Amino acid sequence: MSSKRVLIVHNYEKTSTGNVGTALAEASIDTQTVMAHEGGLLPASSDGYDGLVLLGGAQNAMDDENFPYFPALLDLVRDFERNDRAVLGICLGAQLLARAFGGRNRIGGATEFGWHSVGLTDEGMNDDVLGALPPSFPIFEWHDDTFELPERATHLATSEAVTNQAFRIGRAAYGFQFHFEASTKVVREWNVDFSELLAAERPGWLAGFEDEAVRHGPQADSSGLALARAWVGIL
Repeated sequence: MSSKRVLIVHNYEKTSTGNVGTALAEASIDTQTVMAHEGGLLPASSDGYDGLVLLGGAQNAMDDENFPYFPALLDLVRDFERNDRAVLGICLGAQLLARAFGGRNRIGGATEFGWHSVGLTDEGMNDDVLGALPPSFPIFEWHDDTFELPERATHLATSEAVTNQAFRIGRAAYGFQFHFEASTKVVREWNVDFSELLAAERPGWLAGFEDEAVRHGPQADSSGLALARAWVGIL
């Protein structure tokens, strides 16, 4: 068993660690899960942890009224980064990471869904984590919001529709707008778990899913797992 320990914070129902969970298990990393959206208690500090994972959710990153733990979570994110401990924010998690360091969240108007092409910036291609990826790759997206980069951020990846797809704060605090944790297996599970929502909001998605999965799934799965392994490598 590894002596390293990672805190995983869930912010929404039926989210999955996916590729990130696979990479953590491969490295025998001890994990602790907090279902924050269900009232699970966050630790007061980063003491005793080597990394923090913030998963996604359908809510927006400014919704403190309905998710009153958000301010404490932002404090915790800053404590991890201040103590040079790795942070990984995915989708909502990236939006919260941006907010924690002064980046403005933009609610709505930035919709991406399905597999889309993401490209690395020059900084991304030379980054310790994203450098494990090809210069462009398909990856799963599911979001309506976006964010402006914090002043301290290094811009690492972009897409045609949404400029800020990945960034880093300091050495090891990473935010990813795209769902690289979402392997084809996870997306297939989401198709079942959120079938009514998808049928209403993404007509044709479920019927055409298998064709999309054949076209994009293998490369997206490979890139997502490579990215997860690279982040685990900096713990």
